[in-house]
Amino acid sequence: MRTVSFRIAICLLFAVVPLIFLAPLASRAFVRAHLPSDPQASDSWSSSQTVLPEVLLKEINSADKTKKPTVVCVGFHALYKGAHIPGASFHGAGSTPQGIADLKTWAQNIPRSTNIVLYCGCCPLQRCPNLKPAFEAMRDEGFTNLRVLLLVHDFNTDWIEKNYPVEKGE
Repeated sequence: MRTVSFRIAICLLFAVVPLIFLAPLASRAFVRAHLPSDPQASDSWSSSQTVLPEVLLKEINSADKTKKPTVVCVGFHALYKGAHIPGASFHGAGSTPQGIADLKTWAQNIPRSTNIVLYCGCCPLQRCPNLKPAFEAMRDEGFTNLRVLLLVHDFNTDWIEKNYPVEKGE
Protein backbone atom coordinates (compact mmCIF):
# COMPACT_ATOMS: atom_id res chain seq x y z
CA MET A 1 0.00 0.00 0.00
CA ARG A 2 2.83 2.33 0.86
CA THR A 3 4.54 1.67 -2.47
CA VAL A 4 1.41 2.57 -4.41
CA SER A 5 0.99 5.86 -2.50
CA PHE A 6 4.65 6.67 -3.07
CA ARG A 7 4.30 6.00 -6.82
CA ILE A 8 1.20 8.19 -7.03
CA ALA A 9 3.00 10.98 -5.19
CA ILE A 10 5.98 10.77 -7.56
CA CYS A 11 3.71 10.78 -10.62
CA LEU A 12 1.85 13.81 -9.30
CA LEU A 13 5.10 15.56 -8.56
CA PHE A 14 6.34 15.06 -12.11
CA ALA A 15 2.99 16.12 -13.56
CA VAL A 16 2.10 19.09 -11.37
CA VAL A 17 5.45 20.80 -10.75
CA PRO A 18 6.18 21.44 -14.44
CA LEU A 19 2.67 22.88 -14.84
CA ILE A 20 3.29 25.31 -12.00
CA PHE A 21 6.31 26.69 -13.81
CA LEU A 22 5.04 26.47 -17.39
CA ALA A 23 1.50 27.81 -16.96
CA PRO A 24 2.56 31.47 -16.49
CA LEU A 25 4.85 31.26 -19.51
CA ALA A 26 2.13 29.72 -21.63
CA SER A 27 -0.42 32.38 -20.68
CA ARG A 28 2.01 35.24 -21.47
CA ALA A 29 2.79 33.65 -24.82
CA PHE A 30 -0.93 33.29 -25.52
CA VAL A 31 -1.57 36.95 -24.71
CA ARG A 32 1.38 38.14 -26.83
CA ALA A 33 0.23 36.01 -29.74
CA HIS A 34 -3.28 37.48 -29.64
CA LEU A 35 -2.38 41.16 -29.23
CA PRO A 36 -1.71 43.32 -32.25
CA SER A 37 1.94 44.26 -32.79
CA ASP A 38 1.08 47.91 -32.06
CA PRO A 39 -1.53 48.12 -29.29
CA GLN A 40 -2.04 51.82 -30.03
CA ALA A 41 -3.11 51.22 -33.60
CA SER A 42 -6.23 49.54 -34.84
CA ASP A 43 -7.67 48.93 -38.25
CA SER A 44 -9.62 52.17 -37.78
CA TRP A 45 -7.01 54.58 -36.40
CA SER A 46 -3.26 54.93 -36.55
CA SER A 47 -0.84 55.47 -33.66
CA SER A 48 -0.74 59.17 -34.53
CA GLN A 49 -4.50 59.32 -33.95
CA THR A 50 -4.17 58.29 -30.32
CA VAL A 51 -3.38 60.13 -27.12
CA LEU A 52 -2.12 58.81 -23.79
CA PRO A 53 -4.04 59.73 -20.61
CA GLU A 54 -1.16 61.79 -19.17
CA VAL A 55 -0.82 63.75 -22.41
CA LEU A 56 -4.56 64.42 -22.59
CA LEU A 57 -4.52 65.62 -18.99
CA LYS A 58 -1.77 68.14 -19.88
CA GLU A 59 -3.79 69.31 -22.88
CA ILE A 60 -6.93 69.72 -20.77
CA ASN A 61 -5.01 71.70 -18.13
CA SER A 62 -3.15 73.82 -20.69
CA ALA A 63 -3.42 77.58 -20.30
CA ASP A 64 -3.38 77.76 -24.10
CA LYS A 65 -7.07 77.53 -25.05
CA THR A 66 -6.16 76.55 -28.63
CA LYS A 67 -4.63 73.27 -27.37
CA LYS A 68 -7.64 72.19 -25.32
CA PRO A 69 -9.43 69.32 -27.00
CA THR A 70 -13.13 68.66 -27.13
CA VAL A 71 -13.46 65.42 -25.17
CA VAL A 72 -16.37 63.12 -25.97
CA CYS A 73 -17.38 60.00 -24.10
CA VAL A 74 -18.82 57.44 -26.50
CA GLY A 75 -19.22 54.71 -23.88
CA PHE A 76 -22.18 53.66 -21.82
CA HIS A 77 -24.20 56.37 -20.07
CA ALA A 78 -24.10 54.65 -16.66
CA LEU A 79 -20.29 54.76 -16.71
CA TYR A 80 -20.27 58.41 -17.83
CA LYS A 81 -22.71 59.31 -15.07
CA GLY A 82 -20.56 57.49 -12.48
CA ALA A 83 -17.35 59.35 -13.42
CA HIS A 84 -16.00 61.02 -16.53
CA ILE A 85 -13.20 63.28 -17.69
CA PRO A 86 -13.87 66.89 -16.61
CA GLY A 87 -15.54 68.84 -19.38
CA ALA A 88 -16.29 65.75 -21.44
CA SER A 89 -19.67 65.52 -23.11
CA PHE A 90 -21.61 62.30 -23.56
CA HIS A 91 -22.58 61.18 -27.05
CA GLY A 92 -22.86 57.43 -27.13
CA ALA A 93 -22.87 54.54 -26.77
CA GLY A 94 -20.97 54.14 -30.01
CA SER A 95 -22.01 50.52 -30.30
CA THR A 96 -25.68 51.42 -30.81
CA PRO A 97 -27.42 53.04 -33.79
CA GLN A 98 -28.98 55.57 -31.40
CA GLY A 99 -25.54 56.45 -29.99
CA ILE A 100 -24.06 56.99 -33.45
CA ALA A 101 -27.08 59.10 -34.45
CA ASP A 102 -26.63 61.24 -31.30
CA LEU A 103 -22.92 61.66 -32.07
CA LYS A 104 -23.63 62.71 -35.66
CA THR A 105 -26.36 65.13 -34.60
CA TRP A 106 -24.02 66.73 -32.05
CA ALA A 107 -21.24 66.98 -34.65
CA GLN A 108 -23.34 68.66 -37.38
CA ASN A 109 -22.43 72.24 -36.46
CA ILE A 110 -18.83 71.67 -35.32
CA PRO A 111 -15.94 72.71 -37.57
CA ARG A 112 -14.36 69.62 -39.13
CA SER A 113 -10.90 70.72 -37.93
CA THR A 114 -11.95 70.70 -34.24
CA ASN A 115 -9.51 68.88 -31.95
CA ILE A 116 -11.69 65.98 -30.76
CA VAL A 117 -10.71 63.14 -28.43
CA LEU A 118 -13.07 60.17 -28.17
CA TYR A 119 -12.96 57.79 -25.25
CA CYS A 120 -14.91 54.96 -23.71
CA GLY A 121 -13.08 52.97 -21.03
CA CYS A 122 -15.75 50.34 -20.46
CA CYS A 123 -13.28 47.50 -20.96
CA PRO A 124 -9.83 46.86 -22.42
CA LEU A 125 -9.27 48.97 -25.53
CA GLN A 126 -8.81 45.94 -27.78
CA ARG A 127 -12.33 44.71 -26.94
CA CYS A 128 -14.19 48.03 -26.73
CA PRO A 129 -17.48 47.87 -28.67
CA ASN A 130 -17.95 51.66 -28.70
CA LEU A 131 -14.77 53.39 -29.91
CA LYS A 132 -14.38 51.91 -33.36
CA PRO A 133 -17.91 52.69 -34.60
CA ALA A 134 -17.78 56.18 -33.08
CA PHE A 135 -14.34 56.93 -34.54
CA GLU A 136 -15.36 55.68 -37.98
CA ALA A 137 -18.59 57.71 -37.91
CA MET A 138 -16.72 60.91 -37.01
CA ARG A 139 -14.01 60.21 -39.59
CA ASP A 140 -16.68 59.59 -42.21
CA GLU A 141 -18.31 62.90 -41.25
CA GLY A 142 -15.04 64.59 -42.28
CA PHE A 143 -13.32 65.30 -38.97
CA THR A 144 -9.60 65.68 -39.57
CA ASN A 145 -8.23 66.25 -36.05
CA LEU A 146 -9.74 63.19 -34.40
CA ARG A 147 -8.00 61.05 -31.76
CA VAL A 148 -8.75 58.14 -29.44
CA LEU A 149 -7.78 58.15 -25.77
CA LEU A 150 -5.66 55.08 -25.05
CA LEU A 151 -7.29 53.46 -22.05
CA VAL A 152 -5.59 50.11 -22.46
CA HIS A 153 -7.27 48.46 -19.45
CA ASP A 154 -10.34 50.61 -18.69
CA PHE A 155 -11.27 54.09 -17.42
CA ASN A 156 -10.99 53.09 -13.78
CA THR A 157 -7.49 51.57 -14.09
CA ASP A 158 -6.01 54.02 -16.58
CA TRP A 159 -7.56 57.25 -15.29
CA ILE A 160 -9.29 57.08 -11.90
CA GLU A 161 -6.69 54.92 -10.12
CA LYS A 162 -3.99 57.37 -11.28
CA ASN A 163 -5.88 60.07 -9.35
CA TYR A 164 -6.62 62.05 -12.51
CA PRO A 165 -9.58 64.40 -12.03
CA VAL A 166 -13.13 63.27 -12.70
CA GLU A 167 -16.60 64.74 -12.71
CA LYS A 168 -19.71 62.81 -11.74
CA GLY A 169 -23.29 63.00 -12.90
CA GLU A 170 -24.90 64.12 -16.12
